[in-house]
Amino acid sequence: MSPDGPDGVTEPDEADADAEATGPDAEAPADVEATGPVAPAGAEATEPTRSGLGAERASAACFGVSTLAALALAAVYWEGGQVQAEGVLLAIALGGIGAGIVLWAKHFMPDDEVTEDRPPMPSTKEDVEAFTEAFEAGESSLRSRRVLVAMGGGACAALGVALLFPIRSLGPRPGSGLKRTPYAGGGKRVVREDGSPVRPTDVSPGGFITVWPEGHTDDADSPTLLIRLRDGQELELSDGRESWVVDDVIAYSKLCTHVGCPVGLYQQELGLLLCPCHQSTFDVLDGAKPVFGPAARSLPQLPLAVDDQGYIVATGDFSDPVGPGFWDRGR
Repeated sequence: MSPDGPDGVTEPDEADADAEATGPDAEAPADVEATGPVAPAGAEATEPTRSGLGAERASAACFGVSTLAALALAAVYWEGGQVQAEGVLLAIALGGIGAGIVLWAKHFMPDDEVTEDRPPMPSTKEDVEAFTEAFEAGESSLRSRRVLVAMGGGACAALGVALLFPIRSLGPRPGSGLKRTPYAGGGKRVVREDGSPVRPTDVSPGGFITVWPEGHTDDADSPTLLIRLRDGQELELSDGRESWVVDDVIAYSKLCTHVGCPVGLYQQELGLLLCPCHQSTFDVLDGAKPVFGPAARSLPQLPLAVDDQGYIVATGDFSDPVGPGFWDRGR
């Protein structure tokens, strides 16, 4: 406070006047601009800039190229496939989607950082509406957001359709094919690789030959071992399978029950079949039960008979599914 005036009245000095001017109820000077996150009321959407239009076209073009590449990828695969072409088209499809998203994010998504030093202040409803309108308009407005959304969605959808085509490479559904062989139904002759039929006398005592069902010498699940026992060897088969043997000739699947390797070694003195892959050993005289090695199941047996001309025929399918185990073998 300054000294008393001539009339004894105390006058405020300049410091006191400034303090009063900056009090809690003081109004901000007209020439001081307010700062903060509140957008000006009535903000209008800006017109698309030249760079914005260019970025929009470039992003849409990237999505379009990706769509075409994905469709071309599907067509190439459908026509038989070509590894190099498929790789190039897949790269273009993925790259187009990536480039389109990057352009979109860079030019049409807000990326500025705002720092506020003072405590947050509530905004009026009008300020919030104005800010929302300005935010949605963006710095560089899109002419048609739907165009980019549609192009981007189309590119992703086309790529998704193209990725469904490799399912064809998995082959047909297995169905019951793993549980049946061409012997099913019975009545088929067993033949050599050259298609010639076999009589029991064609197999020497203590020997064996590989045969297939007639007309199916190329089927991977049908190789069969015809084994003729030596004199004095006796079989110990399950009940009902004694009739599956013809003139001391017995038949088993040639596919090992471990991992499906061909069982091709036969020790005739002991009547043992040996798989050369992992040394699984099967006892021919006891229903081809495993006696050594990793195999856990017997070789499936094939029921045999002789037709009117004296040739060996299968009267039905193997006793069990051939080869190694699979997910629903027992169902």
